[in-house]
Amino acid sequence: MANEPAHVTKTRSLCRNCGYEAPSGADEWLRLEVPKLGRMTQCPSCESTDVVTGR
Repeated sequence: MANEPAHVTKTRSLCRNCGYEAPSGADEWLRLEVPKLGRMTQCPSCESTDVVTGR
């Protein structure tokens, strides 16, 4: 995960599209099941899936 912004910690996730930030795994984040890709995290604010997840 070398391309993560430096301010994202291991316990927070960040939407790279709109800047929305919340705890990783929190109920605020939407989850999508995408065939052939699996589970993806979706931003509740802008619906982007370009999310940097903390682990």
